[in-house]
Amino acid sequence: MKTDYLLLVLGMGIVTYLPRWVPLIFLSRRRLPEWLRQWLDFIPAAVLSALILPALATTGEPRHLTVFQPALLVSIPTLIFAWKTRSLAGTVIIGMALFWVAGRFFS
Repeated sequence: MKTDYLLLVLGMGIVTYLPRWVPLIFLSRRRLPEWLRQWLDFIPAAVLSALILPALATTGEPRHLTVFQPALLVSIPTLIFAWKTRSLAGTVIIGMALFWVAGRFFS
């Protein structure tokens, strides 16, 4: 293996793990303010929304907004079910069933 490749992999590892470990090392022994902890609780939902929403609301190449797309229409009742029941298994089953029904009617 060439030295260049080894240095490249090592550099990628440092760039990947350093931003994760530095806050962990400095913040693990400190008590965060309650407002910051509450704010940090929203990050997973924000990231998940940022990943999912473009796939639900856009289509085609180049991407353009499509409001009445079957995936978006299915996601609304699935979201309401998840919000009301807080059941992961139920949400997955309802979402899959609704997506299957939408595929039968919209295809």
